[in-house]
Amino acid sequence: MSDRLRAVRPSLAVGRTPLLAVVLAVVGVLALAGVILFGVTHLGFLRSDTRGSFVAWTLIAWTVFVIAVLALRFVPARWMTAVVMVGAVVVGLAALAGPPSTSTDSARYAWDGIVQHAGVSPYAHTPQSTALSALRPEWLFPDKVNGTCDDLKPRFRGLGDGADGHCTPINRPDVVTIYPPMAQLWFAGVRAFVPATAQYMPFQVAGLLLSLLVTIALIVVLRKTGRPTWWAALWAWSPLVASEAVTNSHVDALGAALATAGAVLVAFGRPIWGGIALGAATATKLIPAIVYPPLLGRWRAWWAIPVGIAVFGLLYVPYVLTTGLDVLGYLPGYLSEEGYEDGSRFALVSMVFRGDAATVVVGLAVLLAAFVAWRLSDPSRPWSGEVLMIGVTFLAVTPRYPWYALLLIPFVVLSGRWEWLSIGLAIALRGVWPSTDAYRWWLLAAVAIVLVVTLVRTSRSDWQRWWERLTFRRVEHVR
Repeated sequence: MSDRLRAVRPSLAVGRTPLLAVVLAVVGVLALAGVILFGVTHLGFLRSDTRGSFVAWTLIAWTVFVIAVLALRFVPARWMTAVVMVGAVVVGLAALAGPPSTSTDSARYAWDGIVQHAGVSPYAHTPQSTALSALRPEWLFPDKVNGTCDDLKPRFRGLGDGADGHCTPINRPDVVTIYPPMAQLWFAGVRAFVPATAQYMPFQVAGLLLSLLVTIALIVVLRKTGRPTWWAALWAWSPLVASEAVTNSHVDALGAALATAGAVLVAFGRPIWGGIALGAATATKLIPAIVYPPLLGRWRAWWAIPVGIAVFGLLYVPYVLTTGLDVLGYLPGYLSEEGYEDGSRFALVSMVFRGDAATVVVGLAVLLAAFVAWRLSDPSRPWSGEVLMIGVTFLAVTPRYPWYALLLIPFVVLSGRWEWLSIGLAIALRGVWPSTDAYRWWLLAAVAIVLVVTLVRTSRSDWQRWWERLTFRRVEHVR
């Protein structure tokens, strides 16, 4: 073999390797989109007799997702961002292929938007109220057939009994809305462009656009911080994002987007704008308030707190003027119903503590996580602190619904702490298989993964530096 041929063959091999990586990543994300498309179009709405199928589908989707992201890591940098974005669009479109599959919360969103466009506060009347009967669209309040809703369920998902001979997919239709004012503005904004007869698709399209905006924002931040953009696929290609932000259109995606924007702005030296975003995030779903502690490592960042509180209060003003203290809606009843008041809903803590003691332990665990995240976070890159704060809070509170985990994923992307995604998978499995015992095992497995990976990746000098920070000893900042 001539020297010239020997020189050409290695170069051809090198040229084929990037192309092969691109092909594998594209095939992986197409396979993921296919799995999501099949589930959305063939599994129907979650029922007790289909839970096994939903668990299998969830595990398969997450497995294909991991394989696709691993392949993406070997894609050349010049193509990586394009592959991430194309994959985000393909997965998102697959998630649009059918109506909600595990939750009809967006039915309440639609109703709240319809009511607001009629000039009525969503906190003033329940969906069952006869005062609003003229506003009811047929798809939200179909008439019963032979006195039952069963014959309508193939056409209308998640139906339950309503008043006056109606069925409805709205959860708890005999109570007023629970959602805070920023969420209400989102509901009204999305429904402003469609007639009352439009069903779930408007919120699904809005969820897709929102998830794509988050993907773009994450790519921008990753580039700014010098990290490869394939990390953004942990959000853009996530089965959890596809299911809960798009198919089921949960408003938690908006809360996660605003919380991420707020944290990034504060970290990049814009505490006023960051506080505005964080206040809006908290007024979307209250849980994003937990992102504050890791941001407070420098005094200037503390401006985000009063600004966030002011924005939170201002967003309530229009609704308070029209409805008064009824703006709290069903929130107190929801907290009691979900077991937050007596501690019965804390899957891990309740293994040892019961009743009020469980609530106290959970509160102390969240406060401890806030202290640790505050002390250990790098103010310019607080992402690992955010993951710790959110992850520990979820382990303590153990939410029952997978859409809560949307808040965690952007900070996993920014921090590179991929092991914390195992908590998101555990919560996703809980959403389709409501067994407390199984949920405990899934959470304990997630805890084991987080602990093992943290021990492997953390050096002795890091442990020492963290201890000195926690005990307020003077140490030099090491980036």
